[in-house]
Amino acid sequence: MSKILTVDNINVYYGQIHAIKDVSVDVEEGEVVALIGANGAGKSTTLRTISGLLRTKTGGITFEGEDITHIDAYKLVSRGLAHVPEGRRVFLQMTVLENLEMGAFTRKGDIKASINDVFERFPRLEERKYQIAGTLSGGEQQMLAMGRALMSKPKLMMLDEPSMGLSPILVQQVFDIVTELNKSGTTILLVEQNAEMALKIADRAYVLESGRIKISGTGKELAASDEIKKAYLGG
Repeated sequence: MSKILTVDNINVYYGQIHAIKDVSVDVEEGEVVALIGANGAGKSTTLRTISGLLRTKTGGITFEGEDITHIDAYKLVSRGLAHVPEGRRVFLQMTVLENLEMGAFTRKGDIKASINDVFERFPRLEERKYQIAGTLSGGEQQMLAMGRALMSKPKLMMLDEPSMGLSPILVQQVFDIVTELNKSGTTILLVEQNAEMALKIADRAYVLESGRIKISGTGKELAASDEIKKAYLGG
């Protein structure tokens, strides 16, 4: 495998607040890599910096061997980097189908095949393709957010808290979908407060604490760690 993403020694500030401190993360092509940690640890800020929504003061970010540290977010989508933000952020006044079409805004040509692929993966969305997105359930909106990201044909999909606010049954369904997306060839960088579920599907994981990487290892190693069990898994 080759590295698809390298985050090297980034430091991110919100005004005077030092939110991300010397964070370095690697993602190999074909992996599921999880970022776990408590609320406010810096997980979402890390993703927002990778996707160009925030800027680092130091270090750099490389995607497929190219320095993307200063590239605008909308340009990164066409390069194969998709970001499904926390809270889903679908276009609430648009239909399901219109949301999916918006996901393909960087592409040229016919997108019908991609829409059909999304509907095959998410049959519930096909049933509701003319329904206004704001009337969907939380689980359906999460499926739509993921489906919209898939419309850009991403090489790397970054998912920010995909299980947030969902029932246990839907949480399991979302993680099953993430696993299937990975098996079908999409590299995944997953931010998740549900550490137990994240570590089950992650090849590797990083634990963020107060804006720093505290520990890293394989998903199995961290799931078996007494320190991680005590802090994040209720063990």
